[in-house]
Amino acid sequence: MNLALFDLDNTLLSGDSDFEWAQFLISKGVLDREVHEAKNQAFYDDYKAGTLDIHAFLAFQLAPLSRHDRAELDAWHREFMETRIKPIIGAPARALVQSHLDAGDLCAIVTATNSFVTGPICREFGIPHLVATVPAHEGGRFTGAPRGLPAFREGKIARVETWLEELGLWWGAFGETVFYSDSLNDLPLLAMVSHPVAVDPDDTLRAHAAAQGWPILSLR
Repeated sequence: MNLALFDLDNTLLSGDSDFEWAQFLISKGVLDREVHEAKNQAFYDDYKAGTLDIHAFLAFQLAPLSRHDRAELDAWHREFMETRIKPIIGAPARALVQSHLDAGDLCAIVTATNSFVTGPICREFGIPHLVATVPAHEGGRFTGAPRGLPAFREGKIARVETWLEELGLWWGAFGETVFYSDSLNDLPLLAMVSHPVAVDPDDTLRAHAAAQGWPILSLR
């Protein structure tokens, strides 16, 4: 059996679900445009530059979840899927995922974006496992804080290893391990697998992939 791991934002998606979720809430009037749009863009720019403060970002991104009940959030997310996410899922990305599912590989999306936003996207791809940052909740409501280690940079490795252990598996249980990502932030996990693949990579990852002889793939 092989292991296939997929980054989500700007890899399987032709865009960033975290960024789009905040923009969606702004468009709905849930978040104040003047206050939140500039912050959303600034955090996104920091992420692309590899300088993101993940804890400051999560405080910003998870706070709106704590202000609304789950039924309302779920209704908004269904609209978000139709208007913002499905249009940025391309046929090549679906075909790539399906090729690994058809091969019988153990497949998971591994993303720093929180599981409330990404769970339905994972199901849209038919991928059975999600390793993501988990938003904490109490009494059926989100608290606005993360639970446990964010799935970001080296945190992705730790979260994947915990998930594998829960399945009674480890890295050495697989014939091949592959991870697809676009981002310099994923260099730690890319270095862990036997087959790292750069997908529509940023400039830093593209240069690193070329120097290491890693495959470079486009899903656009």
